Amino acid sequence: MAIPNVKRFRPFCPTCNENFTIMAVLPRNADVDKYLADAVGRHDHKAYQESKQAHFKIRVGQQKQKKAK
Repeated sequence: MAIPNVKRFRPFCPTCNENFTIMAVLPRNADVDKYLADAVGRHDHKAYQESKQAHFKIRVGQQKQKKAK
């Protein structure tokens, strides 16, 4: 079951040159632009790149083998 007031943001990081996803619940009177600027400033570039590489890692030499009859 989803949380109804969670908003999804996709800010752009100029250091990584990529968009990343932030899901947050913000108060009604919060400044969204200020929050996103702070989130981009706190963005961990190294961890983001490592997780992206681990997700799309190409496995070599572990193809499925055919059974001989």
